[in-house]
Amino acid sequence: MPLDPKALGQALDEDLNLHTTLCRRDAPAFQKACRSRDDLVVACTQESRLFSELSTQTEGAVDLDVRPIRFVNIRETGGWGREASQATPKMAAMLAAALLPEPEPVPTVTYKSEGRLLIIGPLERAEAVAALVSDALDVTLLPTGGSGQQARQYPVLAGQLQRLHGWLGAFEVTVSASNPIDLDLCTRCNACVAVCPEGAIGLDYQVDLSLCQSDRACVKACEAVGAINFQRDAQEREETFDLVLDLRDAPGFTQHALPQGYVHLPASADAMAQVRAVTQLRDLVGEFEKPKFFTYKQKVCAHGRNQSVGCSACIDVCSASAISSDLKRNQIVVNPSLCVGCGTCTTVCPTGALSYAYPRASEQGVKLRTLLATYAKAGGKDAALLLHSQEAGSALVNDLGRLAQLDKTVRGVPARVIPLPLWHTSSTGIDLWLTAFAYGARQVWVLMTGEEAPQYHEALREQMAVAESIVQALGYSGRHFKLIEVRDARDLPLLDTELGEAPAQGVTKAASFAVQPEKRATLDLALDHLLQDSAGRASRTKDAAIALPAASPFGSLNVNRDACTLCLSCVSACPASALQDNAERPQLRFIEKNCVQCGLCATTCPENAITLQPRLLLSDERRQPRVLNEAQPYQCIRCSKPFGTLKGIEVMLAKLSGHAMFQGEALERLKMCGDCRVVDIYSNPGESRISDL
Repeated sequence: MPLDPKALGQALDEDLNLHTTLCRRDAPAFQKACRSRDDLVVACTQESRLFSELSTQTEGAVDLDVRPIRFVNIRETGGWGREASQATPKMAAMLAAALLPEPEPVPTVTYKSEGRLLIIGPLERAEAVAALVSDALDVTLLPTGGSGQQARQYPVLAGQLQRLHGWLGAFEVTVSASNPIDLDLCTRCNACVAVCPEGAIGLDYQVDLSLCQSDRACVKACEAVGAINFQRDAQEREETFDLVLDLRDAPGFTQHALPQGYVHLPASADAMAQVRAVTQLRDLVGEFEKPKFFTYKQKVCAHGRNQSVGCSACIDVCSASAISSDLKRNQIVVNPSLCVGCGTCTTVCPTGALSYAYPRASEQGVKLRTLLATYAKAGGKDAALLLHSQEAGSALVNDLGRLAQLDKTVRGVPARVIPLPLWHTSSTGIDLWLTAFAYGARQVWVLMTGEEAPQYHEALREQMAVAESIVQALGYSGRHFKLIEVRDARDLPLLDTELGEAPAQGVTKAASFAVQPEKRATLDLALDHLLQDSAGRASRTKDAAIALPAASPFGSLNVNRDACTLCLSCVSACPASALQDNAERPQLRFIEKNCVQCGLCATTCPENAITLQPRLLLSDERRQPRVLNEAQPYQCIRCSKPFGTLKGIEVMLAKLSGHAMFQGEALERLKMCGDCRVVDIYSNPGESRISDL
């Protein structure tokens, strides 16, 4: 592939030497570098194993635990393809990003497995798989029919599966045992099978009660053992397991992301799937750790207030069923053991209450700025970022690069397209997309490969519609954000076409702000830069606003002043302090910049007087409080002190005027302030007193 060490060195501020076969003839140069404690980046992922082994075997080399080698692919991603000779700026950007430090450590989630495996499914299949893993795992069977071996080699749970819940090392299983045959007592002598006239007893040694005609010949045949009792009450039995292998056609979990430690292997699975399942189970013994991928700030969560639900975007989108509602405490609950780290919940969260922790948004921001700044420094233009997953996405990008090397009709990855692998393609959202655009990227594309949950596609599409609406309204022409949906190597021509899209219009001057830990703060910085950069690009009035789709985290409120009584229940419900009262007079005030469009105010309002209006106000008014409604104060009829709104008191009087307890003087007291009401009760000679009783 064409390499320009001088241009690359200038972009990276280093002196670089060109090697033709670093993993073969030029290996001594690599070994020399291994002895240095400086950061070591190898621009080859194909031979990463060979380089690691060579480093280990090199005398005087720095231990890999002390100074690991970082590998980056510049060949399939740019060096191979129709535009390989123009890919030097992209190569420089990818090498610069590879030099960045690893993400800061985060708390971990620990799993402990002792190898207690439950196999659910037809007895003959369950016993066949058990024979493959029983030397490494402690196997228990939960049969769902079928015929078993005569020898009883494994413990058997008899009954109907009622509940299956948990994760690696902590599966909870509830079985309802209602069958007349007790498998713990059964000797598998087959006497009951032989004498049953209806054929209701199979070689799983369970009675099919739908076929049984109460002949009870089986009871007589089993009299010596006493394993059959039709009078036995149904009992529930709870057991815990570390691993579950489910051989049924329908899985025991319905969510897209199955819990770790649970393996589904239907009868239709091919031989390779069976080998993978057995290998995976055998390896899941011991103690395992994974990062805790999220952080949660309940204070800014817009899920609920006062038993009312507002935003439930994270609960609705989670493919692992790891997020649940806890309205009693006005919050959500995330189970870190079920969380698979996709980060889609953080992408759809409008407030930033859920944020991605590994890597953090600020660390991703540094990588984005490094990529785009180095690309521009090396002379690159019209950069497009291609966000993809580390495994399936990287494999497709690499396949496209290799195809371009063999088939000259294929473009390959264009010189302006910079691939950026992520833990999961849904882990970045509108804050980082707009930031990347502000940093100088002409386009931000997300490559989806079919491994993602179906709802993730829709969630990202909705968020991209919001981002696209903003930049289009600000006068930037072209299409800036899109999903590229491909499945496998059969779709490489489609991927090649999608990556060849013409550049869109970008910012005149790249932003220099840093991505903040808070999502809303980053959004504000990105929007401020785009508003400033586009000031002369799109004509707009002082009060211009951009209409946005319903998924927008920005917007205004419309208040029906005729219906609103200024009870201010919406103010106490607002989690973002967008709605405020006025201590001096009856007013409902609103700061649009703070509004996250969660809908809690509309849900809480007893008069249904509030509706949401997704939009982005472009003037400075979005930062200033404005009055949505105000009312004339109601004055106490006794002391003239204002204590409520005229409309509010009138509505209360109208509702209570027909009540038996609020007639005559009692109704008049409702027109008094709290102090005067007490004075009137104690000074009124017509009131009954306890001393008179």
